Formats: sequence, C-alpha cells, structure tokens
Amino acid sequence: MFKRVDLHLSDNDGEDLPTDKRLKLVKKGGVDNYLTQLQYQFGRYLMISSSRPGTLPANLQGIWVNGFKPPWNSDYHININVQMNYWMAEMTNLSECHQPFLDFIGDLRQMGRITAKETYGCRGFVAHHTSDVWHNTFGFERARYGMWPMGAAWCCQHLYTHYEFTEDKDYLRTYAYPVMKEAAQFFVDFMVPDPKTGLLVTGPSVSPENSFFDKDGKMATISMGSTMDREIIFELFHNCIASADILGVDKEFSEVLKTKLKQMPPLQIGSDGRLMEWVEEFPEEQPGHRHISHLYALHPSNQISKTKTPKLFDAAKKTIEYRLAHGGGHTGWSRAWIINFWARLLEPQKAYENIVALQRKSTLPNLLDVHPPFQIDGNFGMVSGVTEMLLQSHDGVVNILPALPREWANGFVEGIMARKGFEVSMEWEDGKLKALVVHSKLGNTLQLQYGHILKSYDTQKGDVLRFNGDLKPSDAS
Repeated sequence: MFKRVDLHLSDNDGEDLPTDKRLKLVKKGGVDNYLTQLQYQFGRYLMISSSRPGTLPANLQGIWVNGFKPPWNSDYHININVQMNYWMAEMTNLSECHQPFLDFIGDLRQMGRITAKETYGCRGFVAHHTSDVWHNTFGFERARYGMWPMGAAWCCQHLYTHYEFTEDKDYLRTYAYPVMKEAAQFFVDFMVPDPKTGLLVTGPSVSPENSFFDKDGKMATISMGSTMDREIIFELFHNCIASADILGVDKEFSEVLKTKLKQMPPLQIGSDGRLMEWVEEFPEEQPGHRHISHLYALHPSNQISKTKTPKLFDAAKKTIEYRLAHGGGHTGWSRAWIINFWARLLEPQKAYENIVALQRKSTLPNLLDVHPPFQIDGNFGMVSGVTEMLLQSHDGVVNILPALPREWANGFVEGIMARKGFEVSMEWEDGKLKALVVHSKLGNTLQLQYGHILKSYDTQKGDVLRFNGDLKPSDAS
C-alpha cells in the first residue's frame, strides 16, 4: 500500500538530518523540500496505520492517544476534522483506507433517524457536529457549534467521492445512494421559506463555531440560512440526482430535489467583495476565525472554479486573504485547509507559503500536527493540499501541475489518482512538465489539461498512455 505512491521534491541532500533540526532550519527561513516530501509520506503512513477495513475511522488523534482523558475525548468532530482526515484517501491511492469512514457514515443512520424524528419531526437521518463510537447524532452544548444539523450531510460527500474515483455501481446502488437519499430527505423536510426572501433556507442555522454582530451591534450566533448549510445541501442534492440518474431510479425524488434547488438562495458576494458567510451581510465576531466554513463550495466541494464561476472565484480569494490578514490559519488543521484552498485557486506560491507556515508553527519535532494540542487532521489535510497542487480532477478534467511553486522546480510523483479511475505519474523539470504516464483503470475518456493545453483521449480499461510535456502521446500500451 505504502509503495503505491512515490514523491520526490528534492535531490535528497541531507536526508539523514533529524526532523527536529529540519524544522529549526525552516523556522530560520530555510527551504527544505525533503521535509515536505517526508511529511507527505508520513501522512500516508499515518492513514495506513489508523484506518483499515473492519476498523473504526481515524478520530481527532488518529489512534495515538496519551492517557485516558484525551483532548475532545478523541471523538469524531464532523464539522470538518474527520472529513479532512479522509480528503487524501482516494487521491493518494489508499481507497481501502477510506472504507472505515464510509462504513461509519451509514452506521450513523440508526441514531440519526431517531434524532431527525424526535428533535426535528423530519424524515431521513441527521447528525450534528460530533459523534463517537456509539454513533451519537444529537446536538448539544453551545449553540455556536451544537446547533448545526449538517454533519451527516457533509459526511455524505465522501460516499459520492468514493464513487467518482472507483465508479463502483454496485456500491452506489446498495449502499452510497440509499444513505445519501436518507440524508437528503431530512433537508427536504427541514428547509423552510426565509421570512424575508421566501427562498428555502435552514433554520435555526449557525456557521460552525463562528459568531457575528447583528444590526444592533450585539453578538449573535443563530440566523436563518448560513452559507455553508446551503453549499452542503446543494452538493448533497446534486449528488443524489446524479446517482439516481446513473442507476436509473427515483425519478420522482430527483424532481423533488431539483425543485428545491431552484428555491434555494444563490451564493452571495458582500459589499467588500468577499463571499458572505451568512444569508445577510453580518460582520464576523472573529474575522480571523479558524473555520472558513463558507468556502466549502471551493474545497472540498467543486461549486466554485475559475472557469465556471469567475466572480465567486475572485470572492473566495478575497475571503481567504481577509481571514489571513486577521490572524487566520492559527491552528494546524486550519492552515492545512488553507493550503487546499490556495491549490484550488491556482495560487502555487501562496499554497507553498502556507505549507511552510504549517511547518514553522504547527508541526512537532516528530512531525505530528498541533491544533494545539496534537490533532492528526492537519497531517492528513497537508497531504491532500500537496496532492491538489500536483493534480486536480474535481472540475471535469485531469489537471496536471495546476499549482506548482517555484521551489519545486524539479521533481516527480508516481501513483496518485484522479477521478474516473486514472492513475497518474509525472516528472517535471525547471518548473515544466517533462513526462506524463496515465494508467486507465476503468476505460473512461481522458480529459487532460496542462496550463492552456486541453486534450481528450479515448481509453480502454488497462491502457497505459504516455505523453511528453506538451501532452502529445509518446507511446501507448
């Protein structure tokens, strides 16, 4: 499993230097690409070690807990943290390591149906911001994080992502789609017309762990229709519609979802050019907050892109810049998310700068990530971010080296995965693609992009396609 992927970003000079000394050099302003590739493979090792079929998914600390009272009880925070653990699974060729989390999502249904019925009077199932080994789904404690019924819906994104990489229709038919459908049924019942606009929103609603100032200047947490709620439901409904179409089932339910989608508010850009976090333009209580929930549409979702939504794309940039200018990224996992954001925004230098910031501020001498204290999500999120800098496939094409920074001028990667079952290996030199090899495991049409070059190739299952730096075939087998 570990040897499926190989990454080289340096010539391995000083590879025997201990990690604590490497981190000290980076903190003094040094460049250490070997440290980055070491962290990358360490993250894959952690995933292999903590998440295998038949086990529980990796929690906030993976499986590495010091003592009987770990931070946050080593639970499953499903308002980003556990999801971040698994962003890397499919793309780094560890699909089977994804399975414990996929199983866990379905296991939430038994308790989640009770919570949906008894708490909200809705069909389907629901989960809030945390869960545990007993699959707790109820909301509790403070409103700013507990009154958030989006946990199961966000988790369901992983069910469809697994299908996008594997195209396993039996899995989609017998497991993933039924779970997603139940999650969607909850929101069909739960959403209500906004009293001011008449558009369908969630309510009560929060933007995870953040607060705002209302029109009277008072701090508040609860509103109607936070942006993230809308983004998660939008994706869940679309994934259900796509799944039903693939399977040839549930046309009537798909029509219900399509009608609901038309009644939901669009993503909105505020007067300062940033993406609005709530349906109204409220100022944040913490403008540098660690959660950047309203950019879910940029990553891990695919609702914002340079080609399809250029205005929202620019608004997303301004949103991150504002967060960082006010102290954002101060936890390890938040910094890791920012790396993924900048990769999706095709900003290689900014993505790289945040890798360095993660190393300088949020990495222990043993390379574990700190919130603080230790949380494993930042380790996994960093791996996802580095992979997104080298390969992206969320926007309908296999995009090669979309965010390659100057510091990685020469290197190669072998064995990373793109959607539709393509295994990708590539080498680059002086910042330019030198050679590309694509193994078609499912026989889909290959839509390739490198910079401004776009190519399309028909493939058969098992084909190995080889290209030069201009995406011209060199030979095939």
